[in-house]
Amino acid sequence: MLIDFFYTLRSAKLPVSVKEYLTLLEALQADVVGPNSDGAYGIDDFYYLSRTALVKDEKHYDKFDRAFAAYFKGVEMLADFTKEVPLDWLRKTLEREFTAEEKAKIEKMGWDELMETLKKRFEEQKERHEGGNKWIGTGGTSPFGHGGYNPQGIRIGGAGKNKSAVKVWDQRAYKDYDDSQELGTRNIKVALRRLRKFAREGHDEELDLDDTIHSTAANAGYLDIKMRPERHNNVKVLLLMDVGGTMDEHIQRVEELFSAVKTEFKHLEFYYFHNCVYDFMWKNNKRRFSEKFATWDILRKYNKDYKLIFVGDATMSPYEILQPGGSVEYNNEEAGAEWMQRLTHVFPKFAWINPEPQGVWQYRQSIAVMQQLMSNRMYPLTLRGLEEAMRMLSK
Repeated sequence: MLIDFFYTLRSAKLPVSVKEYLTLLEALQADVVGPNSDGAYGIDDFYYLSRTALVKDEKHYDKFDRAFAAYFKGVEMLADFTKEVPLDWLRKTLEREFTAEEKAKIEKMGWDELMETLKKRFEEQKERHEGGNKWIGTGGTSPFGHGGYNPQGIRIGGAGKNKSAVKVWDQRAYKDYDDSQELGTRNIKVALRRLRKFAREGHDEELDLDDTIHSTAANAGYLDIKMRPERHNNVKVLLLMDVGGTMDEHIQRVEELFSAVKTEFKHLEFYYFHNCVYDFMWKNNKRRFSEKFATWDILRKYNKDYKLIFVGDATMSPYEILQPGGSVEYNNEEAGAEWMQRLTHVFPKFAWINPEPQGVWQYRQSIAVMQQLMSNRMYPLTLRGLEEAMRMLSK
């Protein structure tokens, strides 16, 4: 069984070696993890042991989790069938779908009314609700809860469905984009190479053949070796990437872009944000609450020579861009639009790369708002879109 597990990890492009696999077998033989009080071996224990033995870099944790889940799918569901089947599991299979006529009857609340109504619901509600249009619950048309439909509501728990929540009452964990992702095509790199400005700076590390020949000839044939700094792309890039939420649908393509950017630009700085830039960003998603970088500090740290590139789907509630306190995760004091204007003012060479298909842009109000803030410098994440963006940034 573990041999197949090993090959599953390799198929997922995890850098797992035979030596690490043998280490895992030795750990199992030495009973590093043993049976619990019921005499059964827990899959959680094996998960942590195998991850420790086989994965040497935390950036591969997500690949490992997906491969582990794919291989052991269903194992964690083995249970005592004399127990009652969880009602929530049954309800998930009966998720309600609303017709176009039902959706049209649901009216949108304004921002102030929405927040005020939520406060009242917390004060009044005493029990769980499902399928209604008023209380905090699941599967209904209420603007509070999850699993149902409302054009602009506050999602409390559960997974996103209609991409229109103005607040998300849920602790979410995002994951860093993998910069070692193997590219499916070299064309992305070729498109990025339109943004180039070569220079020779730094220490003399490269042989200057022409100067060596000229100097040797002028020195009566005595060898006179001349060195010069290595030639490299001198363009400076500040990359700001949206992560989590609706961006999960675009992980593979953004990872390909991120990998290519790290290869092509020696002077690269990158940060993460969620949906819209506010007063802070971060570099590591696992430590995004403990290691924050103030946006003001980023504005002061890098000069206007940096090319500013946003990567995101710009798909959110317009409140998140235009309203103080509009962030789905916390009450930001200033609107995201204010921060966007500051960034584009400090860095005059800027562009937004959008992985959403360009055909749906006209149906997303938030994309239209962001396009206006970006002076229409928004380009699709396609080869043609990248070429146009790089050509604009190089002017």
